[in-house]
Amino acid sequence: MVATQPPMHLSGHSICPSDPQFVEEKGIRAEDLVIGALESAFQECDEVIGRELEASGQMGGCTALVAVSLQGKLYVANAGDSRAILVRKDEVRPLSSEFTPETERQRIQQLAFVYPELLAGEFTRLEFPRRLKGDDLGQKVLFRDHHMRGWSYKCVEKSDLKYPLIHGQGRQARLLGTLAVSRGLGDHQLRVLDTNIQLKPFLLSVPQVTVLDVDQLELQEEDVVVMATDGLWDVLSNEQVARLVRSFLPGNREDPHRFSELAQMLIHSTQGKDDGLTEEGQVSYDDISVFVIPLHSQGQRSSGH
Repeated sequence: MVATQPPMHLSGHSICPSDPQFVEEKGIRAEDLVIGALESAFQECDEVIGRELEASGQMGGCTALVAVSLQGKLYVANAGDSRAILVRKDEVRPLSSEFTPETERQRIQQLAFVYPELLAGEFTRLEFPRRLKGDDLGQKVLFRDHHMRGWSYKCVEKSDLKYPLIHGQGRQARLLGTLAVSRGLGDHQLRVLDTNIQLKPFLLSVPQVTVLDVDQLELQEEDVVVMATDGLWDVLSNEQVARLVRSFLPGNREDPHRFSELAQMLIHSTQGKDDGLTEEGQVSYDDISVFVIPLHSQGQRSSGH
């Protein structure tokens, strides 16, 4: 990690004199090792969970969101629909992207195209604006497949009347009529209701990793990273969360527990008890986890101040 360029061999030995040149041509940097370590850790964790679930006869799964502060950089790894944002005095920056059946439609459809047996003849991989009915047979309707970002028309066949691989919109979108996420850990034994169709082949445990160069920021005391599960973001936007952060922290600088208290306040604000924070009638009944992480001390440590 301290080398300007990662060695080809971890031992440092060069079997081929041109090894450093090959590494340089690939553009491999120290931060790529952190990204690779996080990706591998998620994958290995998922395998361990799978073995433990099988041994105990249990079922279950979860999404995962991880932040690692290392050598002046913040690495955010996300698999699922949790979210992390950077909140500063004059900036709100997303540090992750959600993975849902909608956002990963093409990947999921591509898998069903290559391995049609995964659908067991019960689902259609094609997407239509709505669930097709018998009266649509023979009509030309809008559709899209794995290779398409846009839409086209096709003549409706009997096979198109099957339940869609991805159905619903927004928060209601479901994979195989079951899951609202397309990445996460676990769910090795999860099957579509009343069938033997497994969801695990469509679920990725590999995270997307975002890198924030903290050393390049002129950090202020109120600069924070907010990490939270989907229950918070279902009712509060990034901007609404940032507004709450900016209104709370400056007036509580002497409180040593202000960041955890802010996290509690964010959760409280999803219960519909605070006027003007959430859209009218929007309340979260989800279980919510929130972390508020100050970056100011991280920047001071990495800079040696």
